[in-house]
Amino acid sequence: MASAVVTSAQRARPLFLLASAALGAWKKKLPAATRAWLDASGFSGKPGELALLPSPGGKGAVGAAFVFADDGSPTDFWRLASLPMRLPAAAWKVAGDLAPATATRAAIAWGVGAYQFARYRKPARAAARLVVPAGADRAAVQRCIEADGFVRDLVNTPAQDMGPGELAAAAVAMASELGMESRVVTGADLLAEGHRLIHAVGRASSRPPRLVDLSWGDMSHPRVTLVGKGVCFDTGGLDLKPADGMRLMKKDMGGAAHVLGLARMIVRARLPVRLRVLVAAVENSVSGNAFRPMDVIESRKGLTVEIGNTDAEGRLILADALHLASEDRPALIVDMATLTGAARVALGPDLPATYCNDDAVAAALARHAEAEADPVWRMPLWKPYRPMLDSKVADLNNVSSGPMAGSITAALFMQEFVGAGIPWVHLDVYAWNASARPGRPEGAEVQALRALFGLVAERARTPLT
Repeated sequence: MASAVVTSAQRARPLFLLASAALGAWKKKLPAATRAWLDASGFSGKPGELALLPSPGGKGAVGAAFVFADDGSPTDFWRLASLPMRLPAAAWKVAGDLAPATATRAAIAWGVGAYQFARYRKPARAAARLVVPAGADRAAVQRCIEADGFVRDLVNTPAQDMGPGELAAAAVAMASELGMESRVVTGADLLAEGHRLIHAVGRASSRPPRLVDLSWGDMSHPRVTLVGKGVCFDTGGLDLKPADGMRLMKKDMGGAAHVLGLARMIVRARLPVRLRVLVAAVENSVSGNAFRPMDVIESRKGLTVEIGNTDAEGRLILADALHLASEDRPALIVDMATLTGAARVALGPDLPATYCNDDAVAAALARHAEAEADPVWRMPLWKPYRPMLDSKVADLNNVSSGPMAGSITAALFMQEFVGAGIPWVHLDVYAWNASARPGRPEGAEVQALRALFGLVAERARTPLT
């Protein structure tokens, strides 16, 4: 169990997690002095409010009460996640009974909220610890917290220590830990296997591009393939980004980190799937052999791509990986990428723009997203926009002919490389908190993993044909 969520602790302080509707009945059971203390402190019982409770002898706080809403609002997950850094750094135990789903969510939120990136400096403070509430699904708590920290550590690590080689090494180490098979194709070997787009994007860097290929599970089970964008740093290439646009580009491998985290969850849960994970790991740099605007590059699929902009590199490496993913006809392909600024303009940082070519799969994902308070937002694969990707010299261009619908046209570009009839989900994620919020420190953010895990678990039980 993650260090901030423990199985037991001596002298754990009582923590009352109260739905707002139950607050009045709870207060009536308190000693008169405690009720007076709450009233004097201004405690009103609004959702998200926290009150430290005094000891009867006045020797200091020995307990706390926290109020959440009654409607299952997604914000309650983050209110709960704020507690490890709002409460004193001691052990806490939930007083009373919680419904199993609430107990599980509270423990997951606690572990997520206790995350601190400590590779380069000591944490500012120790997080409070929570004894796993009775009724919680401990296995689910463990795998969610573990995956969350794994993804954030990868994304938070600067490019100096998280280049294509280091990202591939992290994936291979994870595979070894979990009993997965692994293979890495590096540098010029990518050309021999037809991955010319991946090679073109990464060839200008002194750190060679790579394609990581992990697999796990029984061959007789439904095939699920995860594809991640692993651009470990994105200068924009010859279409160079300005300084402000380049500042956060260590996080441009966030899609790769996410699919690796999702793979951890799937394997830890022993879901009955044949899992494959493909990560295209590159650094989009500038040098004498960088790919250029108006170059024409043949993809693994055989389609030729005119380079309209070298800063639209993520969709290029995903194109080769998506075609490779399609070759063994999986029951589901999921790709994740920090792909477009247009998605952030449309939906902001919290809502991953989600594209899907199968209405049943999209509906299932939306249902799991709501149940897990892990939001996604479906966007249209609007076919009338496809001509915006036409090229006069190649099969298609990697950017559209105008400034509009940038996230949609990026998804339409990638759809060209997904095999016909294969259910496919593409998530354009931000993977970052620009400033600290309750339960969410500034830095890497994990998005849609719990929702996607629910989708894959459901597909494993009732696979598509």
